[in-house]
Amino acid sequence: MSRQISSLLAIAAVCVTLTPSPALAQAPKKAPVDCTQVKCIALTFDDGPGKYAGVLLDTLKKHNAKATFFLEGQYVKSRPTYVKRMVAEGHELGNHSYKHPDFTKIEPWDVRAEIKKTQDEVKKAAGVEPKLLRPPYGMADLTVSDIAAEFGMPIILWTGGSEDWKTKNVESIKKKTLEVAKQDGIILMHDWVKQSVEAMPSIIKTLQNKGYHLVTVSDIVKKENLEPGDIFPVPAGWEN
Repeated sequence: MSRQISSLLAIAAVCVTLTPSPALAQAPKKAPVDCTQVKCIALTFDDGPGKYAGVLLDTLKKHNAKATFFLEGQYVKSRPTYVKRMVAEGHELGNHSYKHPDFTKIEPWDVRAEIKKTQDEVKKAAGVEPKLLRPPYGMADLTVSDIAAEFGMPIILWTGGSEDWKTKNVESIKKKTLEVAKQDGIILMHDWVKQSVEAMPSIIKTLQNKGYHLVTVSDIVKKENLEPGDIFPVPAGWEN
């Protein structure tokens, strides 16, 4: 896939919404899910690890579901145990900045620092470095894309959002998440929203009953052959 944003100045969030260290304990290896053969969906959680991450991880483990966590370095630093557990239990980690600034409104060297500090904190906590970048607010421009490429990371947005940050209501979160769920979907959620964590057992069971395999973002995008700096999914209107 070529880089789709050679003339892009800024991209707003789409609201239509790790190679582990050998020393780190890992979940038992299972045959990888082939999302070209089965129905897959990726639940992603931004801004964490939040204080409810432990409960969320318990739920994911109970239902044999995987997720991708786009982490903020400041919370990785304060809650490293959750990060280590995420890796040990087979989840995927992504970089979501250190303190959540809009990357399109700060200097390039500050963008680099935000990404690098988070990479370093995750490596310190769990012995891995994230391979995916999700800019705060989903905001990116050509400079952000170039910097993501420097770090060897594609930029991952989402196909639909739970709007959990806005409603903070269990039933509303469940309804919205199931409304935007689709094959190969990437769903935006937040593990700092208590109601999302409370809704997860029901959401996961419903999705699994509908035939979905809950996988990581990398499982979903494997067939896209993303290059560093690419954006996926491409926002409406920017398709080649």
